[in-house]
Amino acid sequence: MINQERIKNLLLELVQIDSHSRKERDVAERIKGYCEELGAEVLIDDAGAKVGGNSGNVIARFKGTIPGAEPIMMSAHMDTVVPGEGVKPVIEGDIIRTDGTTVLGGDDKSGCAVIIETIRCLQEQNIPHTDIEAIFSICEEVGLLGAKNVDVSQLKAKYGIVFDSDDPGFLFTKGPSANHLEFAVHGLESHAGVAPEEGISAIRIAAEAINNMKLGRIDEETTANIGVIRGGEATNIITNLVTLKGEARSLNEEKLKAQCDHMVKCFEDAAAKYEVTVAGKTTKARVESTVEPEYYAMDVPDESHVVQLVIQAASRMGLEVKTMASGGGCDANIFNRRGIQCANLGTGMRAIHTVNEWLDVKDMYASAEMTLEILKLNGELALNQG
Repeated sequence: MINQERIKNLLLELVQIDSHSRKERDVAERIKGYCEELGAEVLIDDAGAKVGGNSGNVIARFKGTIPGAEPIMMSAHMDTVVPGEGVKPVIEGDIIRTDGTTVLGGDDKSGCAVIIETIRCLQEQNIPHTDIEAIFSICEEVGLLGAKNVDVSQLKAKYGIVFDSDDPGFLFTKGPSANHLEFAVHGLESHAGVAPEEGISAIRIAAEAINNMKLGRIDEETTANIGVIRGGEATNIITNLVTLKGEARSLNEEKLKAQCDHMVKCFEDAAAKYEVTVAGKTTKARVESTVEPEYYAMDVPDESHVVQLVIQAASRMGLEVKTMASGGGCDANIFNRRGIQCANLGTGMRAIHTVNEWLDVKDMYASAEMTLEILKLNGELALNQG
């Protein structure tokens, strides 16, 4: 059994430590301290320096009690989205929510709390277990940058669990590929009141492109969004430059390419309609488009060791865990691509990335109990194989 009061207090402590992406140092040091108290060999890697942050990933190695057994990886991310500074959690029975001015940070400090509590319980209850490699990553929310910069050659685990989703009754085994898109729309500046006909409005071109674009839920496998628009200096100037950033995601690579091609074409078609000649010089609107992979899809088979480990552990508890696909990316996308087969288990976080974020601690308790059973079963299997 887990200690419910202890894991709840740990979550409350962690969410009140500011840790926007690239600013995770304080929470990293706190987690490092907890892991060292539990006897782990801990290091903070150099990922922070690579991504312009003030801390690297916390990598903790916990010695198991089964000699020669293959280790298991457990992972959660430490960073939060904005606004996530000065979090004041509000407790209403089993519900912990934000006060409405910030996110709560249950995404993903609930995952961090689950990992620490279950390892503590393994040790306190003398449950035989394999070595555990725990990775508390940085910058997950800004492109999975921490996971991308983990030196996996230094890890021994070939399978594991990422704790970074909502309902512990679901195990996410499929996730989308995602592309990052940037557009620079070039028009021509002129005085908006004196000579508007001599300008080309980059804002108007961008607006027409977006108006003609399929966005949001494209189909059951594909989504797309324009999330950032910047441009304009003054109301009396025809704007000559607008920059935009967006994304597209899909479980299907062909659909992902088709969606990105569509978005690029919308900008190109809108720009092609505009040109102006001033003092004998003709200027045509133009668009610079960049499409780059952000991460690749994950697809973990139901028959894989890690999925069966979770399903069988839940069954021993009289529970059922269903595998399913997610529209979100997480560190599991990266680890699977880099040779560590892992799935994403929920911890109870809800309404994430909003100031209405909340968490039901009963779900977090259930996730921790299931994780403890997973680690116990994993140890039993290792002993039987030995």
